[in-house]
Amino acid sequence: MPSISSIRGRIVFNSRGSKSIEIDVVTDGKFIGRACAPSGASVGKFEAQSFPENKPEEALSMLNANINRFVGLQAEDPLAVYDALKSIDKTDNYSKIGGSVAYALSIAAVDSAANSLGIPLFKLLKQSKPYKFPFPLGNILGGGAHAGPGTPDLQEILACPVGAENIVDALEMNFKLHRETRKVIESIDKRFTYGKGDEGAWAPNVNNDQALEIIENAVNNCGYTLGKDMAIGIDFASSSFWNEEKQLYDYARQGIKRDIGEQIEFANRLIHDYKLIYAEDPVHEGDFESMAVLNKKNPKTLVTGDDMLVTNAGRIREAVRYGACSGAILKVNQAGSLYEALDFAKECNKNNIKIITSHRSGESVDSHISHIAIATSSRMLKSGVLGGERIAKLNELVRLTEYDLIEGMQSPVL
Repeated sequence: MPSISSIRGRIVFNSRGSKSIEIDVVTDGKFIGRACAPSGASVGKFEAQSFPENKPEEALSMLNANINRFVGLQAEDPLAVYDALKSIDKTDNYSKIGGSVAYALSIAAVDSAANSLGIPLFKLLKQSKPYKFPFPLGNILGGGAHAGPGTPDLQEILACPVGAENIVDALEMNFKLHRETRKVIESIDKRFTYGKGDEGAWAPNVNNDQALEIIENAVNNCGYTLGKDMAIGIDFASSSFWNEEKQLYDYARQGIKRDIGEQIEFANRLIHDYKLIYAEDPVHEGDFESMAVLNKKNPKTLVTGDDMLVTNAGRIREAVRYGACSGAILKVNQAGSLYEALDFAKECNKNNIKIITSHRSGESVDSHISHIAIATSSRMLKSGVLGGERIAKLNELVRLTEYDLIEGMQSPVL
């Protein structure tokens, strides 16, 4: 089996122009794997820390001082890499070496191993069938932490082409809806400048209600039936509105404050009015009880935890205890290492919680998460619609259609 013979790290830049860590792992002296760590704008307080003291240079220095701990390890074994990482950094959130090093090193290692073995990465990570494609979940219109003032409070309004028969059709449906959404915005705002957020979603000067009406009109204009051909989802990013001291959700851009009960009512109304297939973080990251209420009331919607779960197996077990989630976001860099993310996925699948593998707002052109989505039996891949760093993931799905091993797409909610 391939063993790690050398490692090299460097500081590069992500899609927001922020510094990131990229690592090359070479196995058997000739097979290279490479990975670059992403970063988020909307960050849960329980997730891994990207860099020690927010200093990428310190993370790189820590890696360089400990490279010998990784040389000779079996590159295809995420647990071996995880154990070596934890021998250096025993903190819960990688505050010593940085989650970016944990991410880039653990994924570059398996990437190198897959290249050495001559197999696709998804097959290395999951060696038994079935292999199925996730539905592409694309951010069409956004606001919040991903866009500027004047945009909606809601962070993302997303498209899921549930009526598509294959990946190419699904991508084309999302592209069509993205284009039509621009036309609808132009029809109500003649001065729209085609502004976009971090993930390529349109960022118009509208409130939450107007944003949802725009998407509904665009779906209809495309000739799609809402909930049948094209379903939509919302990332509420509710922790960003939550005022712990006042126990209120402050939708400052729309000038509305909601208490806990009103937030539940608001989320329920949007789920029902827009036939949402997906509702991410509809309450703040610590409120398992309210999340459980929404989950029970909406069995046909993936009530999904992101900031609430932060790709942590312990927190998914807590969510199961409450009955809080039917869906879970998987972001490897939230956990830190690939091993921890795969452990999280195992816990989700054991408890029939549907996985949505996700990009971050600050991304690279890597496409590893497309393979990780297949390997973890993810129902959706949340990777944007447009932009080079987003298209990289989607085009990889197109390439993977050439493998007869992958059987098709599976329903996001069944």
